[in-house]
Amino acid sequence: MLVTFTTDAHANITMFGDVALILLRMMGHSKTVPGAILAADVPMALNRLKTAINAEKALPPVEGRGEGEEEDQPAVSIADRALPLINLLTAAAEAECDVMWK
Repeated sequence: MLVTFTTDAHANITMFGDVALILLRMMGHSKTVPGAILAADVPMALNRLKTAINAEKALPPVEGRGEGEEEDQPAVSIADRALPLINLLTAAAEAECDVMWK
């Protein structure tokens, strides 16, 4: 499943569903797709996401890889995966726009 985040203030962001659901939970929202955040609530969601990402960065790295994963490929952190969504939320907060996902 793919989830696309949209707002009038930024280009659409599409990401894999499992990552999007993690980020939605970090923003304080349920895993409901489709969904939306009203413009007035975007700054709070952005703050929650940044706080959760910073807490995640503070945790020690996870050792070992799952079955079938390449040994020479580094894992992409949730912080790196969240950057496009953080940019979208920042633009939406500045422009006072709603954010939707489907």
